[in-house]
This record gives sequence, C-alpha cells and structure tokens, in this order.
Amino acid sequence: MPAHILENAATLDAATFTDWGDVSKPIGEPVSHQSGLIFFQNDDKSSEMGVWQCTPGTWRCEVSKDEFFYVLAGRAVYTEDGGEVTNVTAGMTCAFPAGWKGDCTVAETIRKVYMVR
Repeated sequence: MPAHILENAATLDAATFTDWGDVSKPIGEPVSHQSGLIFFQNDDKSSEMGVWQCTPGTWRCEVSKDEFFYVLAGRAVYTEDGGEVTNVTAGMTCAFPAGWKGDCTVAETIRKVYMVR
C-alpha cells in the first residue's frame, strides 16, 4: 500500500474541499457547516484520514470511532456530558475515544487533520 502524503494542510485552499453540509445535530444558530478532504480511507471504511473544516456554531457531538487530530487553525470548546470542558486551539493535538458524548462549540472556524478508526 503506498504512503499518503498531504503537504501544507494548513494552507490548502478551502475551495479544494468537498462540501459535507451542515452538522447533523445543531443547537441554535448559527448552524455550523462542514467541508473536508479525505486523503485515505480503507476498503471497509473503518478508518479514515483527512482534513476537516467547520464554521462557527454549536452542535451535539457523539464520537462513534476513536479520533486523533491536530488543530491547524481556529478555536472550539468541547463540553462532555459529565461537565468536563476541553478548549481546543491551533497547535493542539487531541484524542477523543469512541463513546465520548457532549456538545461542541466552534468559536472560530476550525481546521484539523484527523484520523478515525
């Protein structure tokens, strides 16, 4: 299997991204809108790597697969159902386990490189 290399994900023109639509469980206005670029997905779609971008807004977040990501730009707050708050900003590396549930508020359009499995 060949290596998959993506150079300068932080400076990719958003026009090259695929429109992924509005988030599925918005909470109030504005409604966040997503776009991205998948640069690897295995045959059974159980793991995937790419770049994701999302505009400001709040939504219900239920993580179905382990996710690891590095934030390239923007700012968001993840509030777990138990009350723990995680502030995410550019330059941070984060991991959310499958089963994590809470709300996500994007305060400034966020862009991240990610892997889910």
